Amino acid sequence: MSSSAGALDTEKDEVAPARGSADESRLPARLRSVPERLRSALPLPGSVLLLLAAMLISLALGKYKVSLSEIVIFIWQRCFGGAYISPDRMRILNSVLVEIRLPRILAAALVGSALSASGAAFQAMFVNPLVSPSLLGVLAGASFGAALGIVYLKTWFGVQVATFICGLLAVIVSVGIARIYRINTTIMLVLGGIISGALFTSLLSLVKYLSDPYNQLPTIVNWLMGSLTLSDRATVIKTAIPIVLALVVLLALSRHLNVLSMGDEEARALGINVNRLRLIVIACATVASALTVVIAGTIAWVGLIVPHFTRMISGPDNTRLLPATILIGAAYLIVVDDIARMAFTFELPIGVVTALVGIPCFAIVLRNARKGWN
Repeated sequence: MSSSAGALDTEKDEVAPARGSADESRLPARLRSVPERLRSALPLPGSVLLLLAAMLISLALGKYKVSLSEIVIFIWQRCFGGAYISPDRMRILNSVLVEIRLPRILAAALVGSALSASGAAFQAMFVNPLVSPSLLGVLAGASFGAALGIVYLKTWFGVQVATFICGLLAVIVSVGIARIYRINTTIMLVLGGIISGALFTSLLSLVKYLSDPYNQLPTIVNWLMGSLTLSDRATVIKTAIPIVLALVVLLALSRHLNVLSMGDEEARALGINVNRLRLIVIACATVASALTVVIAGTIAWVGLIVPHFTRMISGPDNTRLLPATILIGAAYLIVVDDIARMAFTFELPIGVVTALVGIPCFAIVLRNARKGWN
């Protein structure tokens, strides 16, 4: 009797809630999960506000001083009418804000969002926090195409076309190598990307060696360091449509990326066509990444740092991670471009600034690199 009574007492102790948590245990599960759902939803509206603030402040920065209040009044008058600003002043503000500064801000937002989303998608697909959009050689191939266009095609449109085509070609080489050796698709994709990146980097060096050292070589070097100075309205419009379409497809596949990050066998068991999904993700990330080189040249570290930072805030769920990454990546590159424009009397290449900012940031977040994956 005493042993059975002791067992009953032990069972009661195990079932009874801990002191101080009885009220919480009586709540239904759906109510207990409300704070968690609120925390998980916070990064998205916060990212939207961050992007809007970055765009508004960037409109005010430049050699020609415009106050934030005047920008707000200008936007209100353009959208809803009124006569708060004189017509002559409206023409000046329209020229400065809409014709000059806005295309560059939108270009920075496109590049930042494309690189960040591509990096996040690759990190989920390869289940590796150290993966970036350059993994499959797209940036090396696009850089080679740009240099080739500068040396032999001579026109800005030809440079853009060569940049995009060679970026796609580099990834095709990577995927082709992975298709030839059917050992492990993920490992062979990485190895194929290493081979393709090395190949197109070597070809880039060859083109630089053969170029005119006084006219063409400085242009190639400046292009490879990254710059948004040539981002006009026509370039932004032409590249925005395919970039946005690629990002929309990646967002639509966010749940599938969650499944794919559990491993190929688990994804196949849940009815996912792993090879087809992987090819679609690679295609969308490649298109978006190659077009960033068309807009601004080679910009590194964005696709590695921003997904890390966002994942530490929103967690590993790609349905929350990808939208927040797109918005934070856009805001991040807008801020970096402001630093490149305003830090000194001359403009720094934005690719150099992203590296100078990204390297210490990566060293800081490296300690918690696995935190967002749990």
